[in-house]
Amino acid sequence: VQLQASGGGLVQAGGSMRLSCLASGRTFSRYNMGWFRQAPGKEREFVAATRWSGTQYYGEFVKGRFTISGDNAKSTVHLQMNSLKPDDTAVYYCAAHLNSRATMMNQYEYDLWGQGTQVTVSS
Repeated sequence: VQLQASGGGLVQAGGSMRLSCLASGRTFSRYNMGWFRQAPGKEREFVAATRWSGTQYYGEFVKGRFTISGDNAKSTVHLQMNSLKPDDTAVYYCAAHLNSRATMMNQYEYDLWGQGTQVTVSS
């Protein structure tokens, strides 16, 4: 499976943006998918994830602003981001793995990564 993230760009604070991650290759529906982000000078941090079964996980900072969703028919996972803040500015990466025992929130559990898409939130 190869992952390609898209949908980033520039948005004003308070605005919304939807990121998409297209998976190509083998069966997508069994993969657990996640989104991480990395701001300049900071470590990569967990944003959101969904197991192939549908269970979702979110980083503490999300606080109801983001929603992850999967579309098996299109082999795509989306990250809908609302009420964006300047602190959300980062490169966002989608990732995938098949480990059913993973916590879903640790980047080292993921063995497939997309190229990243820049999200910039202006104040």
